[in-house]
Amino acid sequence: MSRIDESKDFVPVRIAVLTVSDTRSLEEDRSGQVLVDRIADAGHLLASRAILPDERTQIADQLRAWCADPDIDAVISTGGTGLTGRDVTVEAHRDVYEKEIDAFGTVFTIVSMQKIGTSAVQSRATGGVANGTYLFALPGSPGACKDAWDEILKAQFDYRHRPCNFVEIMPRLDEHLRRK
Repeated sequence: MSRIDESKDFVPVRIAVLTVSDTRSLEEDRSGQVLVDRIADAGHLLASRAILPDERTQIADQLRAWCADPDIDAVISTGGTGLTGRDVTVEAHRDVYEKEIDAFGTVFTIVSMQKIGTSAVQSRATGGVANGTYLFALPGSPGACKDAWDEILKAQFDYRHRPCNFVEIMPRLDEHLRRK
């Protein structure tokens, strides 16, 4: 069973938040704000925040820029994970991933099923790694952002979480780029 090892020090993670929407402004961005608030409440640092339209190239370019920034450890996007023609966030993420975290989408679906039943099948939440940076794409609803953070990401971004967590392997995410 998972637990927090209180003998270890907490390690803050630097997280960027990207909202993908053709219509929202920063003032109307409830989902992005949910993530910003939870990141701060957990003791992590908001490294950057942006809102972009549902344009695959723009989203992928922003993800790549943040992955190239040594002051950003993780990126969480919200919006554009559905099934409509304008929902291209998942494709943009996959354009950038070096490795996909396949189980993230599965675990998110399990969490969502408990909250919204079979409507969870309409989400294409995904996670991956690129250039030593974690990337997660969440649905655009505040509830989905709360569920993903509270039930998955909060624990995985806590270095004290056992039996394992994302933070403890961060120094090794880009080891393949350092090999000669």
